[in-house]
Amino acid sequence: MKATRDRRRIALQILCLALGAASLAGCEFLGGAAVGAAGTGAAYEYEHKQALDRLDRQFDQGEISREEYLARKKEIERGSLVY
Repeated sequence: MKATRDRRRIALQILCLALGAASLAGCEFLGGAAVGAAGTGAAYEYEHKQALDRLDRQFDQGEISREEYLARKKEIERGSLVY
């Protein structure tokens, strides 16, 4: 779990740096586009985090088998840059 937290923390730091850099850019259009892209990326990563949390909960409660858990987790991680 610590590795997952570290990844999340690093991803959040990168997002903050990207947003900060975009806000300091001289060209408003490029800055706005960068902020929009970063926001969209963050939304997808948040969605992946929620899906992984939901999957962990289902596995812990015995609702899904280990094989299904691993297959679904692999699919979520494949679509994510952070996880």
